Amino acid sequence: MTNPSIEAVNLSKTYGSFTALSNLNLKIEGSKCVGFLGPNGAGKTTTLKIFTDLIRQSSGEALINGNNVHTHKKAALANVGTVIETPEIYPSLTPTEALGMISAIRGIPHSERKKKIEDVIVEVGMQEWANKRVGKFSKGMKQRICIASALLSDPTIVLLDEPTTGLDPRGMSEVRDIVKSLKKKDRLIFMSSHILSEVADVCDEVAMIDHGKLLVYDTLPNVTAKFAGGANIVEVELIRPIDSSIMEKNIAVIQGVVSAEKKDDKNLRIKCSGGLDIQEKVLSDLVRLNIGVVSYKPASSALEESYLNLIKDTL
Repeated sequence: MTNPSIEAVNLSKTYGSFTALSNLNLKIEGSKCVGFLGPNGAGKTTTLKIFTDLIRQSSGEALINGNNVHTHKKAALANVGTVIETPEIYPSLTPTEALGMISAIRGIPHSERKKKIEDVIVEVGMQEWANKRVGKFSKGMKQRICIASALLSDPTIVLLDEPTTGLDPRGMSEVRDIVKSLKKKDRLIFMSSHILSEVADVCDEVAMIDHGKLLVYDTLPNVTAKFAGGANIVEVELIRPIDSSIMEKNIAVIQGVVSAEKKDDKNLRIKCSGGLDIQEKVLSDLVRLNIGVVSYKPASSALEESYLNLIKDTL
């Protein structure tokens, strides 16, 4: 199977005199999670709705796996799962009943429905609630069922429109964990969000738009290295607790490290003096210390600084 891909080609959308999208060109391919960032009114939801053919572009093309979404809708959306804006579920139904109804609408063979429903309920961690009425669910639990509905056809591409908006901290954490788990199954996830710490936590790449125009599309480390300015901050997750003496004697003295601090016993925050080349060297030196490095990524504050430097006049 070829890599999953989505592509906007000179994509524009106008509403009277208002331009929601202006010649957007963006191609994303491969199994990864891409954060879609921009202020309110930047064109994020418009883009996602065009990619699902919920609205039509004024000009240009939206392609999924090389198929035009509008002219070849069935082929384009065959391997796509979506959660756009705030979908609702009939409160009198159970997740099993709701997903059964959705399976029937999507034409999933009757012989396959039970297994697929069970699988997606497990994937979003709702097994014990599978036969409870949705009307009693929290907003976060409902969102998990909505994500389950998007996974029924085992899609290779998942489009999510601000999936944690309006959720409490626990609900946000649960949905983030689900998105992380989706990354392990060779899927392309394109996710709009206003929460920069969330994007820094789960995404591999970011695309930023403003006034309907693409500002940047690159890996998260490249974006923060180019646009954060000054020293770059990385967060390091360890598999085991680290002693404070190692911080002082071994990590703080690494060439390229401006400062190092412990967020807690297993998480460090390191400020580096330069861009990706310095960060790469610091990572190599940390690994050589055998302290159990399992994650090394730009801090959410670095993404926030990049965002503010790129998007200024709409705040």
